[in-house]
Amino acid sequence: MPTKKANPAAVEVGTVAKAAVAQPTLTSLRGVADWQEAAAWLRARGIEDIECITPDLAGVPRGKMMPSSKFTSNTSLALPSALYRHTISGEYPEETESFRYEPRDSDLKLMPDLSTLSVVPWETDPTAQVICDIVNTEGNAVAYTPRNVLKNVVRLYNERGWKPVVAPEIEFYLVAKNDDPDYPLHPPKGRSGRSILGGQGYSIAGINEFDELIDDIYHFSEKQGLEIDTLIHEEGPAQLEINLRHGDPVELADQVFMFKRTIREAAMKHGIYATFMAKPMQGQAGSAMHIHQSVVDIDTGKNIFSNKDGKASKEFFHFIGGMQTFIPKALVMMAPYVNSYRRLTPDMAAPVNTAWGYDNRTTAFRVPVSDPVARRVENRLPSSDANPYLALAASLGCGLLGIMNKIEPTPPTDESANEGAIDLPRDLLKAVSLLEEEPALAEVFSKEFIGIYAGVKRGEFETFMQVISPWEREFLLLNV
Repeated sequence: MPTKKANPAAVEVGTVAKAAVAQPTLTSLRGVADWQEAAAWLRARGIEDIECITPDLAGVPRGKMMPSSKFTSNTSLALPSALYRHTISGEYPEETESFRYEPRDSDLKLMPDLSTLSVVPWETDPTAQVICDIVNTEGNAVAYTPRNVLKNVVRLYNERGWKPVVAPEIEFYLVAKNDDPDYPLHPPKGRSGRSILGGQGYSIAGINEFDELIDDIYHFSEKQGLEIDTLIHEEGPAQLEINLRHGDPVELADQVFMFKRTIREAAMKHGIYATFMAKPMQGQAGSAMHIHQSVVDIDTGKNIFSNKDGKASKEFFHFIGGMQTFIPKALVMMAPYVNSYRRLTPDMAAPVNTAWGYDNRTTAFRVPVSDPVARRVENRLPSSDANPYLALAASLGCGLLGIMNKIEPTPPTDESANEGAIDLPRDLLKAVSLLEEEPALAEVFSKEFIGIYAGVKRGEFETFMQVISPWEREFLLLNV
């Protein structure tokens, strides 16, 4: 795992960080404690350029590139606030029911989190990258930015003496290059010269088809200090899954953020695409971002989901009850696009309701077999297109609301739960409305975030509605 993060709010560009927490240990791969170490780290590697990046609402890396000499000088980095008010397609939606634009596009400041400093291994010139937090001109955290949304949820746990622990699993497809969006996507050809077929779950041969690409993924990850636990082939054709080691939610969200970029770059090096679309190919399984979650006591390090006698605690059941109650209302943070809801359908190996069970992969919330010390809950609803910071914030936030309000879950099920009636919102607009209508979520994620996020999602839906689909041309053109 990466070293413990310094407090980015205490970091000023060009000054030594005075962090409020213990400083991380300097490692050979990733992360430094202060600006003095940063300068030495850059010199030792001959770094010429720095990419200062931060996730927007979609999880897309945004930011600025600069010479390393400028990075370590007293330079202020700013981005326009409008960055967090545009859709995935680049539009700036007009005011909606939930939020209204400010008349001015004020500056926000990039504050580098030096514990995330790492090389960019696919660049030909020596280049580094660092993830930044966003603050306003007064130096206060901007509540509606994704990394700060997640940090606030973690803070709510910390105030109660707890620390959440997560382990994401990210699925994605490898697809042949496609420069025309009107044509369907297809799996690429592997080393055999043939396109891999579906139904290859856990196939070693399926992984071996892309040995050189996978080697590059491992190589790029190692250079950045990113740690892969396991890699498997999933059910879809050329669909892979990477499992990450468990740890701090912000650190793991950072890793998913960087892994997505790393996997795309490695794939393009081999002349193919890697896509994290929730449902890239018709008739094939969608791609999920499963999240394993537990909570430990900060003082004792004990898992609060287990009692001293090893049995499940009341907090464990209340966490599940909270997810069952609130996640349908926060689903748009885990399924953020029109395409996301194509995955959450029966017979597609995805949840369609809020059932939970022990070692039952058809449920939304699965409790894996484990010792009491490792008792955890797997949230199987998020799709891989989700912003990892927002998906983790939503899942942990809903679980915390369950503990705070002592919400009892339904009985567990040992039957198939991903068939029949669908109890989740079926489309983007319904999911947006549920997010806005639940006051408890505004207390956890902030009213400002919900207002801005809902407005952007409505804007994306309106853009989608301008596109005429092949289905409409096929069945409506000559029949209606």
